[in-house]
Amino acid sequence: MAQITKDTMIGELLRDQEHIEDIAEVLFGIGMHCLGCPSSQMETLEEAAMVHGLEPDELVARLNAVVEG
Repeated sequence: MAQITKDTMIGELLRDQEHIEDIAEVLFGIGMHCLGCPSSQMETLEEAAMVHGLEPDELVARLNAVVEG
């Protein structure tokens, strides 16, 4: 997967089969329990972070750390 940015869609993240478990763990761990919801598939990380009261840059950094190993 290319580098994750604030514009990366949740649906795009969840199609990364190599890292799906680690990505889901991060997202579930911060309270994003609606990953299967149709609207979340078309939501950017920045939008999702704002809805959940999180700093988008911190979320992006955590996810990039997971996929980069």
